[in-house]
Amino acid sequence: MQKQYIEENKDRFLEELKDLLRIPSISADSAYAGDVLKTADAVAKSLVDAGVDNVEICETPGFPVVYGDKIIDPALPTIVVYGHYDVQPPDPMDLWESGPFEPVIKKTAIHPEGAIFARGACDDKGQMYMHVKAFEVMNKTNSLACNVKFMIEGEEEIGSENLAWFVERNKEKLKCDVILISDTGILNNDNPSITTGLRGLSYVEVKVTGPNRDLHSGLYGGAVANPINILSKMIASLHDENNHITIPGFYDNVEVLSDEERAEMAKAPFDLEKYKKALDLGDVWGEKGYSTMERNSIRPTLDVNGIWGGYTGEGAKTVIASEAFAKISMRLVPGQEPEAITKLFVDHFKSIAPSAVKVEVTPHHGGDPYVSPTDNPGYMAASMAMEESYGKKPIPVRSGGSIPIVALFERELKVKSILMGFGLDSDAIHSPNEHYGLFNYFKGIETIPLFHKNFAKLNK
Repeated sequence: MQKQYIEENKDRFLEELKDLLRIPSISADSAYAGDVLKTADAVAKSLVDAGVDNVEICETPGFPVVYGDKIIDPALPTIVVYGHYDVQPPDPMDLWESGPFEPVIKKTAIHPEGAIFARGACDDKGQMYMHVKAFEVMNKTNSLACNVKFMIEGEEEIGSENLAWFVERNKEKLKCDVILISDTGILNNDNPSITTGLRGLSYVEVKVTGPNRDLHSGLYGGAVANPINILSKMIASLHDENNHITIPGFYDNVEVLSDEERAEMAKAPFDLEKYKKALDLGDVWGEKGYSTMERNSIRPTLDVNGIWGGYTGEGAKTVIASEAFAKISMRLVPGQEPEAITKLFVDHFKSIAPSAVKVEVTPHHGGDPYVSPTDNPGYMAASMAMEESYGKKPIPVRSGGSIPIVALFERELKVKSILMGFGLDSDAIHSPNEHYGLFNYFKGIETIPLFHKNFAKLNK
């Protein structure tokens, strides 16, 4: 019944997602605030249309949380579905092959059946909407096995600034047995996987100030500090020759995996040559002594996400800029606390600045790392569901990404989060030409009801 219903409604499911993707819900840019609110309304309507009861648009100090539930039997287990309806800015616009908010279907080498290209296609509108459609499938075929609650927020891409506020005030409303999230991915379409770990995050912005105004580089060059030069040197000093981060105390509490655990990780399929080819790289880069898969999952990192200052327009302007700026993110692993790491960074960065400049560090959002055990009913239900839909047992993997609210959920709601995503690393999330395979979209809609069925069985 479920597969038949999905097949009969495939075209509609896809067109509805396209409508959602057309709304530019960019939470980071106040110019799009109206569109973010419009998207919240659209998500709420989609829940009502799917048959969810008690749908609310819950106000917060920022963008609202869309909530809805269907309690079929209080004695049954309850699943909270988390997702987000906001998206990253589409910049740089000139690298998009089609409009970021004009969804189109195109075939690719990895997605021969087609993929939907648009900002938010994979992160996270496409993956969030799978749950709405999966609920519709279960509701319309009278196969709901669990109580379901939806919590869809609009600030994930800016650090879920007000979700903690919402969760703290709605613990009874959100009471559940597990939280199900599809904001992660799988290894590839032939090798399903379930994410069991996430890195945390510390994000800062730095400002280096030299003279009190921009100066002529001929009249003043060599006599005063150039903030751009100094900022570049300071950033370069944050890694040593082995790409080890040089901030004192940075690694003090880092969880170190055993040789046996690292050997298990290495069993996951990974083709280094394909990886390099897909990114057009001559070689990979990273911390000495670790594989590529370890570098982007179980080891902490420090990366410059943006750097600017001085004249960047057309032609020449011989100027020594008064100020230089950079945005820097640090991905953290279990054992590292965002607040502590941020303080270590601030203290160190200020200490390495020469007296010829002034340095300011502004902390932005952060989040705790998270590891989910593989022996709990939520993971087992996800594993059984994916094995049934893919015909192959999924591999547990740790992700390099961060979802700060996962640790918040465990702390406030006392339940585990299961990260059963369907995206691929090649889907270009946060980049131009983001896309999501049609195979993955519909495979998610097929698999999610199986999770509900198995979770109910395991919790009898």
